Amino acid sequence: MLTSLRRFWAFALLSLAALLVTACSGGEDEAAAPRTDFNIGWSIYAGWMPWPYAEQAGIVKKWGDKYGITIKFVQVNDYIESVNQFTAGKLDGVTVANMDALTIPAAGGKDTSAIILGDYSNGNDAVLLKGADSVAGIKGRQVYLAELSVSHYLLARALETNALKLTDVKTVNTSDADIAAAFGAPDVTAAVAWNPQVTTMKGVPGAKAVFTSADIPGEILDLMVVDTATLKANPNLGKALAGIWFETMTLMAKQDAEGAAARAAMAKLSGTTPEAFEGQLATTFLYTDPKAAVAAMASPDLVTTMTRVRDFSFAQGLFGQGARSADAVGMEFPGGKTLGDKAAITLRFDPTYMQLAADGKL
Repeated sequence: MLTSLRRFWAFALLSLAALLVTACSGGEDEAAAPRTDFNIGWSIYAGWMPWPYAEQAGIVKKWGDKYGITIKFVQVNDYIESVNQFTAGKLDGVTVANMDALTIPAAGGKDTSAIILGDYSNGNDAVLLKGADSVAGIKGRQVYLAELSVSHYLLARALETNALKLTDVKTVNTSDADIAAAFGAPDVTAAVAWNPQVTTMKGVPGAKAVFTSADIPGEILDLMVVDTATLKANPNLGKALAGIWFETMTLMAKQDAEGAAARAAMAKLSGTTPEAFEGQLATTFLYTDPKAAVAAMASPDLVTTMTRVRDFSFAQGLFGQGARSADAVGMEFPGGKTLGDKAAITLRFDPTYMQLAADGKL
């Protein structure tokens, strides 16, 4: 997506995360106690910049004061490290993509609740080919990408929707920091990446984006997740986070000087220009309306998406060596729908606090 550190991770990190959960399990009771101070991790990505902006603008303090709590937003430059810190119990919540929420904390045994559906990638991620106008041209090629990442998932979906399989290509593991340069080489003719690299790669002679996340809208989701036990003991945390998010969304969506100033401030926080940031937002579908966010979380489409994500993740070995099927990690959705082992639910899509925002009850 929009930072060079956001999605790439090796399988070893999953194993480490699982070990960290085990090591920290002794502090679960303490974490579940009523508290007033909370730490939320974030990393740079267009859809997550509203959080640090809200802290800078005083919106975080406003909602914290309302509920008698203090929320600190902690920037972690390495995205996967932020998720690992959450998994280890060092953070109470974190900004994370749906696939990574499933394969790192949830698969590692940490009971995790997704309480804010912030956005979905709507063109930020792309499959790029040289000398071809469709996905069909990818067959038999070496495809450069960050393996075991959402780029890998996007490739699988592109192939699936064009009657092809992962076995029809050979992937070449390439870091996000190197992929744009690699795609510039004449002998590299296929790659999968995310912005801002995609924008650069589109400029390579003969290159074309033949499949993007806009072709699978709503599948690459960005979430605010929190520790379930902490949330149960401190529901005001969920209320404050929902209030912060949707107040900031209202401001951010304004097409006037005030909205432009807010977006420009977010651009500065992310280390880019207002123009570049606006371009990133153009391929990011933000849930600015809480009613729309609640509807999206309650939609059967989310179950379908997470079924695809878990099946892909299991097939790639991302649930760990002990997982015997895709059902190993249980998930819970609005309305009581579940996927996987009901006795081992560790990822919950909980619209409670977005619903309060939608009802004007925060």
